[in-house]
Amino acid sequence: MDLKLKGKTAFVAGASRGLGYAVARGLLMEGCRVAINGRNNANLESAANKLRSETGGEVVPLAGDVAVPAIPAQLINSVINALGSLDLLVTNAGGPPAGQFESIEDDVWQKAIELSLMSHVRLIRAALPYLKGSKTGSVLTITSYSVKQPIPNLVLSNSIRAATVGLTKTLALEVGNAGIRFNSILPGWTDTERVNELMSSRANQNNTTVEAEFARQVKESPFGRMATTEEFANAAVFLLSPAASYITGVMLSVDGGMVKGTF
Repeated sequence: MDLKLKGKTAFVAGASRGLGYAVARGLLMEGCRVAINGRNNANLESAANKLRSETGGEVVPLAGDVAVPAIPAQLINSVINALGSLDLLVTNAGGPPAGQFESIEDDVWQKAIELSLMSHVRLIRAALPYLKGSKTGSVLTITSYSVKQPIPNLVLSNSIRAATVGLTKTLALEVGNAGIRFNSILPGWTDTERVNELMSSRANQNNTTVEAEFARQVKESPFGRMATTEEFANAAVFLLSPAASYITGVMLSVDGGMVKGTF
């Protein structure tokens, strides 16, 4: 299938590793020009060089912490300066820390809100004028299957990512008349650096090993394994593409059957 992505311009936040990196790679493989973002400049430059080597595509690295209020607008301006237009926006950020409700103070909640909700709000707000100028404007928010099935010891993620899903659905209705599509992917457990960090946290909490926590978690999927980042990216690239032109307001679980509900 021709996804009709060749020559499109995209911005992918949180793309120096993990899910964001995989989405950027998938878009480049389809012929997009892609600006990628990450907090650490050295890691971001390394990711950009690797993406260029793997795909031969045009990659623009833009460093900045999307949880800082002024940064999202600066990043979008830099995308326009570098690429001249914006067709596709992927809002993504590393998840908030693990922990249970009674152990988390207000300042940690506020930081998590800035990271896991307001970064999406600010990136979309800054990008909308340019997406309205595109014939194929598309926004993908990356959230978590925790919005459907809360994950133990992740009260911050369980709570705040649900707000991002509400934002995504609302914007699909509010801005649909401008021809811009808004969707979200709710990934399940995927083999990323972030997941390795969470498994390490669980191992410390449960006095087990990282290997034991991985083995316990993969039992939740009928496949008996976690997803690869490429499997996630395949779904993301399709949803972003003009090939999905009549799909909007969808919250797609890419979770290997880990969510046990019907919807």
